[in-house]
Amino acid sequence: MRVISTHAFKRIEQMEARKRVIQGGTSASKTFSILSVLIKDATKRRVEISVVAETVPHLRRGAIRDFIKIMIAKKNFVPARWNKTLLTYRFHTGATIEFFSADQEARLRGARRQVLFVNEANNISWEAYHQLAIRTSETIYIDFNPVQEFWAHTEVLREPDSEFLVLTYKDNNALPDTIRQDIEAAQVKAETSAYWANWWKVYGLGQVGTLQGAIYGDFSVVDGIDPSTMKFVAYGLDWGFSSDPTALVAVYRRGDDLFVHELLYNRGLTNSDIATKLKEFGITRAWEIVADSAEPKSIEEIYRLGFNIKPASKGPDSIRQGIDVVKRFNLHVTKDSTNLIKELRSYTWATDKDGKDTGVPIDSFNHACDALRYVALNKLAVSNSGKYLVV
Repeated sequence: MRVISTHAFKRIEQMEARKRVIQGGTSASKTFSILSVLIKDATKRRVEISVVAETVPHLRRGAIRDFIKIMIAKKNFVPARWNKTLLTYRFHTGATIEFFSADQEARLRGARRQVLFVNEANNISWEAYHQLAIRTSETIYIDFNPVQEFWAHTEVLREPDSEFLVLTYKDNNALPDTIRQDIEAAQVKAETSAYWANWWKVYGLGQVGTLQGAIYGDFSVVDGIDPSTMKFVAYGLDWGFSSDPTALVAVYRRGDDLFVHELLYNRGLTNSDIATKLKEFGITRAWEIVADSAEPKSIEEIYRLGFNIKPASKGPDSIRQGIDVVKRFNLHVTKDSTNLIKELRSYTWATDKDGKDTGVPIDSFNHACDALRYVALNKLAVSNSGKYLVV
């Protein structure tokens, strides 16, 4: 892999203020470019750098993966210098870069640093950011997709030592044409859809939007699942392959509380691959899997490979019915379920060109959400007596 010096990198490197607020759309190379600037700094002097995101799983699938990718591409990565446990890298200059999450209270109020990078800052509270900022002596980088206005706009940018930069996919000259074309296709949809108009504004133009009509707006993020205090309901499976991921979630229930854990979210998986993954997760025929009924051949093939898989119950308006069932519960999602969390934050009701709710969900950000919905339809729907089905 060859690291290209993008327009985004050059624009970020030219920023001078102590607090550097970098707002941008999808594929704008915000995180990748900021990390490249930090690496360049660390190879020139002894400096302590902290990279902070919402949770460690978000870091592993985002900033940490990009950091290692950049270091390897630049032939700077020395495995012995990378502490996998502490998520810390020590450079030959004596500089260190550490990765930790905003949900680690002790780390927020712990050691000081010269440079701070708050990644996907709109998912972090103002209080957490403030604790980090007052312990940072030099530069602070803040990046995010501008889904809606938050503390970076209302607090940080009102301070005299702040600087603002907006990036879009056009600042990423290393972006493949296929992705560029997919992004620009939204501009056409925006002409007749209020939802896509807002999407294009946020993710295409990098401007502040307004997330309206969120379907699952009220959910909490939890550390994990405790099977001793809750009951297993079923696994939910949504098929995918090239353009869409295959999504698998585990659903548990405790009274009126529903707990969901993402197990799988990958593209390019054949049915044989899926079966191998199920075995790796320790799933046997004793555990029920509810899958999208649109692929009966795939269901039969997985069944013959030794799994208790059943089609989701579908009928008129089954999408809305499944959503309604889920929303009767207090929804909790494990912090490792990074793709599901992103979907829940983006899954909205579609609107017409006048911004009116059509009563139909958008057909995006719904793969893991659909897997959850299948379980709700089969296992948690309300019976004729008005009671939840017993699971």
